[in-house]
Amino acid sequence: MKNNFKEESQSEPHKQEFLFDGINYKILLAGIGVIALGFILMSGGGSDNPNVFNEDVFSFRRIRLAPTTVLIGFGITIYSIFKKSK
Repeated sequence: MKNNFKEESQSEPHKQEFLFDGINYKILLAGIGVIALGFILMSGGGSDNPNVFNEDVFSFRRIRLAPTTVLIGFGITIYSIFKKSK
């Protein structure tokens, strides 16, 4: 009785395959960058004095732009996962 597994492993070294192609990883990194940009846009606007209310909390940047940027980033990362390899 032959041991075919042993013969195959000796004749051909196992080549490691990645789950995605390089373009998928690049798109994924771009998506993560867009998400990080969205969170950076959300930051700031605090007040040192707790008795003073800062109106910057309700700015366009924090209410509309930053969450939209984060959602677009999530969409880009989901696209990078579902993109078919060639």
